Amino acid sequence: MQVFDSRFVVPASLEAVSAFHFQPGILKVLTPPLMIMQVHRFEPLAEGSIAEFTMWMGPLPVYWRAVHSNVSPDGFTDTQVAGPMKFWQHTHRFSRIDDHHTEVHDHIEFEHWPGRRGLRSHLLFPQIGLKALFMIRGHITKREIRKSAR
Repeated sequence: MQVFDSRFVVPASLEAVSAFHFQPGILKVLTPPLMIMQVHRFEPLAEGSIAEFTMWMGPLPVYWRAVHSNVSPDGFTDTQVAGPMKFWQHTHRFSRIDDHHTEVHDHIEFEHWPGRRGLRSHLLFPQIGLKALFMIRGHITKREIRKSAR
């Protein structure tokens, strides 16, 4: 099992950061500019809600279905139930630093399929790629929350 962690601080309240992540359409908002996200189903974030989408990573379509759990104003977990990985569980946690700053912590536990079946996920989701993805997501989160505060 591999683990990936990303942390960044948003200059906004816990309530603002939580509301940002719970809004409809957030998946497309957080998608990096060169990646195409086709959302098939995205239920309002709640215990047991489903997100189903295809990410286009260049010419490669990557189908994904996840179920949400542990949903609270402090975060949530999404677990892949169909997709490219043998296992993928992504926990999003929001922690109040003070009234105007919130830490966002993304913790992912994942496992590639062995052999040829895992080749595609190894190529599409290397640690360096995850670092880049979450660096971009951090930037987008800060930018969008700053825009909504105006």
